[in-house]
Amino acid sequence: MRHRRRGRTLGRSPSHRKAMLKNLASALFLTERDASLDENAPKVAGRITTTLHKAKEVRPLVEKCITIAKKTISSAEDAERMKTTAERGSDEWKKWRQSDEWQEWANARAPVVAARRRVIQLIGDKEAAKILFDSIAERYVDRPGGYTRILRLATPRLGDAGQRAILELVGKNDRGNVAAEKPAFDDEADDEAETTAAAATPEEASDE
Repeated sequence: MRHRRRGRTLGRSPSHRKAMLKNLASALFLTERDASLDENAPKVAGRITTTLHKAKEVRPLVEKCITIAKKTISSAEDAERMKTTAERGSDEWKKWRQSDEWQEWANARAPVVAARRRVIQLIGDKEAAKILFDSIAERYVDRPGGYTRILRLATPRLGDAGQRAILELVGKNDRGNVAAEKPAFDDEADDEAETTAAAATPEEASDE
């Protein structure tokens, strides 16, 4: 019996399953990288295509990482204000390194460092963690959860006919509502012409 055993096994051993979910989460964050000179550039930033069941399993991991990164934004801003502008290794920097100001900066920076290490532990990719903290997390400061969406695809996967789905970040590829223009039909054009002719002045009628 599977009592108290939540989640999908996905036909894999526990270690294989954890590695696969780490790779999927990292792949989603890495689609936001600067891929202008990359031969394997993502087609759409903030979106990956996988099977429906894998998308449902990796979604909690992705949202957990975003929540961890989002909670450190205020600490990162405080540390940014406290840091010195001196060049690293200079006499001024060494003096600042021994002062109480450095200790205050280190205390403000500590939650950010701990959060980055935690995210790297969860997804196993330093580049993906850097992209998450630098560009993705700040998008969801005012959003209380629900950072991703799953869209089912109509066409199944070739080979085993597995149901495919898109996992994407909310706010990156959102479609806006655009009001459509009212089409002009031939009947309406004829009615407008008749109305214009009926509204002609008597002088114009006498001239004719």
